[in-house]
Amino acid sequence: MINNMNKMQNKVAVVTGAGSGIGKATAIRFAAEGAKVSLIDRNEQTVRETEKEIKSAGGEAHSFTANIAMPEEISQAIKGTAEKWGSVDVLFANAGILGMISPIEYFSSEEWAHTITNNMVGTFETVKQVIPYMKEKGGSIVVTSSVSGNRQIAQAGFSAYSTSKAGIAVLAEMAALELAQYKIRVNTVCPGMIDTNIIDSQKESKYINEVKFPFDIPENGIPLTHGPGQPEEVANVVLFLASDEAAHVTGTKVFVDGAETLIKG
Repeated sequence: MINNMNKMQNKVAVVTGAGSGIGKATAIRFAAEGAKVSLIDRNEQTVRETEKEIKSAGGEAHSFTANIAMPEEISQAIKGTAEKWGSVDVLFANAGILGMISPIEYFSSEEWAHTITNNMVGTFETVKQVIPYMKEKGGSIVVTSSVSGNRQIAQAGFSAYSTSKAGIAVLAEMAALELAQYKIRVNTVCPGMIDTNIIDSQKESKYINEVKFPFDIPENGIPLTHGPGQPEEVANVVLFLASDEAAHVTGTKVFVDGAETLIKG
């Protein structure tokens, strides 16, 4: 059963990448706190499974199949959300991919653009689409960046992914200042190693072993847990940033990494 604690009561929340991982965990948590949750994912089967799980627990949700890299698709999903429930109060712009992992020398322009388009441009488009629905009474936007490109750079072949995630974090800061006049808060969550299936979206160049660093990086060096975090742990942080408890928090990056990036830079 949904254990409604009311932190999101009477709010309409949009979650992208809601079919799995951090997006799914956050959507479930939002519903448990009383939100009406619009679930967006490009995988129709998994996003419908999230919808079913929320409804089975007594929550309220509706799923949309859309790819954030396709402006018309994300526009229709946001519009459909507002038509169904009358408003959009919260956005968790979470969807993204790992994409190609490759030395810069061998990175094709197409593969580079694919990652940037899916992650950075897709997040931009999602944020852009919700603004008209939040301008009248304010709202909260949380975007998923990463430790990659912010605190963590020494990741072999991650130049496209890290660049996209750094761009997302800067976009959120720019948006926080620009949208403050409308009482729209914009914050960023930066997960470290989290137990999700995002690795399924990774492709690896045959030249990856050519990327070498002149120092040792611990494979599983996460001081707090000695292993990956859980999606629910990120969802708890997103809930706080999205809720009225964070009413004076905007333009902020929150790292959820168990101190991983204090030893892995």
